[in-house]
Amino acid sequence: MELRLLEIIKKSPDKVKAILNILLESPYFYVDDSEEYFRFLNRYKNEFGEFFKQMYDWELIMDSKCARLYKNKWYNEKIKLGDRQQFNFRRRDECIAFMCLLKFYEEQLVENNMTAEDKENLKFEFGDLLQYCHKKFNELFPDNNNLYSEEYIRAKVLRPIMPELIKFRFIQLCKPDSGVSSLKFDQYIYEALPALNHYNASRLNDAVYTDIEDEVSEQTDESVYESEEEGNEV
Repeated sequence: MELRLLEIIKKSPDKVKAILNILLESPYFYVDDSEEYFRFLNRYKNEFGEFFKQMYDWELIMDSKCARLYKNKWYNEKIKLGDRQQFNFRRRDECIAFMCLLKFYEEQLVENNMTAEDKENLKFEFGDLLQYCHKKFNELFPDNNNLYSEEYIRAKVLRPIMPELIKFRFIQLCKPDSGVSSLKFDQYIYEALPALNHYNASRLNDAVYTDIEDEVSEQTDESVYESEEEGNEV
């Protein structure tokens, strides 16, 4: 088996070693992490892609701002789904909230006359995302408006998932400007990172809506709440 990456290793061993490690150290590698290494990876993305495909059956996915590895099979069957080190919301409301974030992000790009290719990433207030999610949840569950209040969405849905979104590099919290002594949580500014462009909001939207329709049609309101607490997979 011939690997063209071996020729690149001979020329630039340190850069290849660094990039291989970077790609495995976090779910996403951004151009802002290291422009030098990112440009090098982009230059030889076919060689790196061939290496990961032949050696691991992984796919290297890359655009102008972001690179990531995708694997479609787990080989260690003893590791259960919930124990895998991967981004994976399992509760219904968490999945819906992530879908809302994607749709919110897309709409905010349009509203601010931005594109995913712009040098600067979109920034948004938590309060704006909260209002968007509150509206969407009430559209999805018109009979449960008492449950899905703005405070419930804030405390029980969004705030718990924000650390996970930061951990897996979908968003990052922006430091407040100097001179700002304190901010309410709704005033926190987040930056939408390029990983959000790697998810299809429409496909997630269709899947979640289908599951919700099936679930609500088969269960009473009370049992719906119980199943959400137990954590259904979506």
